[in-house]
Amino acid sequence: MDNCALKFVGLDPDTPDEECPAVFVDPITGDLFFQGRIVTDPEILKRFAEDAPIGDDEAVVWQPKRMRPIIADALSGTYAMDVEGPGAPTFAALLASTKRSAVHLEMRDVYDESDPAYQDFLAGGPGTYDRSKWTGLVSEAVSRGVVIRRLRIISEPVTPYIRWEHRLTPENISAGEDVRWLPRKRAYDLLLPGADLWMFDQRLVRFHHNAGDGRSLKEYEFVSDPRRVAQTVGAFEMAWERAIPHDGYKI
Repeated sequence: MDNCALKFVGLDPDTPDEECPAVFVDPITGDLFFQGRIVTDPEILKRFAEDAPIGDDEAVVWQPKRMRPIIADALSGTYAMDVEGPGAPTFAALLASTKRSAVHLEMRDVYDESDPAYQDFLAGGPGTYDRSKWTGLVSEAVSRGVVIRRLRIISEPVTPYIRWEHRLTPENISAGEDVRWLPRKRAYDLLLPGADLWMFDQRLVRFHHNAGDGRSLKEYEFVSDPRRVAQTVGAFEMAWERAIPHDGYKI
């Protein structure tokens, strides 16, 4: 996510200069960020290492006792709720704050089969519907320089649902998406995430939960820890490299 989305909770009111201990909260994931003096005392670092070895990308940060109430506010979530309101951000809001890239990974062969447009397709109709809201979001982001990629990992022979999606995909491409297809027989040895996802600027991942029949549960998990995001970046890029551009994938 964009750094400006971090919410400032509070700083040490008794620090006389600008190097103030401070606490920030990621309003989406609830992750905490601490600004403070980096500890260099070898005895303190030795004591930490006895029970919690310090990684190469980690540092011990000092926070004064008077910061406890501010840290408690961050932990309770009260401050974030007052500022942001309850609930997860919409996709539109996430895409609006994206600067460089957004990628979508789809790994199911069937989603919501009750969709009227899909039922029309099954009945021999075109299966089309008004997608202007979606294509408008994509076109606006692409016009700002955001690269949007969609990767679909699918079983073969494909399901009717995938045939329907394939028929509608030219509209995604016209809006500015780059779409590829990856048959599972090409992906069997890849380490892939356990759920569909959107990833924004390689900084924030929104994982999607679906029911067994493919219906979206409208339940999401947000991850912004750089170490966990990096795993998703690697998995997506390896799969993308093997995938077939839409124009070259015939069903």
